[in-house]
Parts: sequence; C-alpha cells; structure tokens
Amino acid sequence: MHKVKLQKIILAGLCAAIIFIGISLFRINLPAIVGRPFIHFGNTFAVIAVMILGFKYGACAAVLGLGLFDILNGYAATSWITMLEAVILAAVTALVFRAVHYQNNQVGKLYLVSLAAGLIKLVTSWLAGVIESLMVGTHLSVAVINAFLSLPAAAINSGATFIIVPLIYLALEKTILKRMRL
Repeated sequence: MHKVKLQKIILAGLCAAIIFIGISLFRINLPAIVGRPFIHFGNTFAVIAVMILGFKYGACAAVLGLGLFDILNGYAATSWITMLEAVILAAVTALVFRAVHYQNNQVGKLYLVSLAAGLIKLVTSWLAGVIESLMVGTHLSVAVINAFLSLPAAAINSGATFIIVPLIYLALEKTILKRMRL
C-alpha cells in the first residue's frame, strides 16, 4: 500500500515537471484583449496525468505544474485562477474517464475524455477571462465580450488536447502503464 502511494507521489512530481516544461518550452504567444494567452501543451499533459494517476494526484500535478509556471513567469496575480482551472479540468477529466469505463485500446472512449477536457477548458478559460477583466475594473458586459474575443488560444489548446491526449495515452499504455500497477 505504501509503495503504491509513494509511486503516485513520485509520478505526480514527475508529471508536474512535465506539465511545467510543456508550457515553458512549447509556447506561442497570441494577441488578446484580455490576459496574455499562448498556445502550449500544459493542459494536454495535465489531462494525461489525471488519467494515469486519478483525480487526487493528477490534480496536484496539474496545479503544481500550471500554477508554478504562472508564478515564475509573470502571471502570479492570476495564478490562483489557473490553479482553480486545473482542479476543475482534473475533476471533469477524472469523472468522464471513470464514467466511460475505459479498457485497453478503446480509442473512442479516450477521445470522449479528451473532448470533455477540451470543452471544460474552453469554459474555464472564458470564465477566467471574465474574472481577469473584472479585476482591472471593466464592466461585466464588456468583460464577457472581451473574454470571448480572447478565446483563440484556449480553442487551439483544447483542439490539441483533443487530438494528442489519446495518442500519448495509448503509447504510454502499450509501454509504461502495463508495468505499473497503480
């Protein structure tokens, strides 16, 4: 029992580092009305972490990886929003992954999980944009519109998550996950 818990803690730390690197090294900034959005693979790796480790450890990895990036790269004032988004993303991913009763090589079910993750990320990104806009004193109606107009990066990230998550998960399943009994 303790061995499995230790494995999950170590893997959560590794996943947090991969998430951090997935944002740091593979980032394309985009112009936006609200915030400073960019295309990255952090959310993709966060979804994979949740699928491998479950909600508790996967959410911790996502919060650490995404939150630490924000804190260390000029987004500290809104890092709490990113961390909240990570928890919501992890909860939806874990819920859908469990609900589809995934078994080995069921690609359609993996795409369903990644679709749910991508859609919730769009919703949370829009809400985050509204909150950020309100934080600087914008009226609610303007904040809602500005947040919507700032969604292209989130849409691209969600599309990448939809496409890439099942491919990476299947690759991991055929190699590493068979040997691990978490």
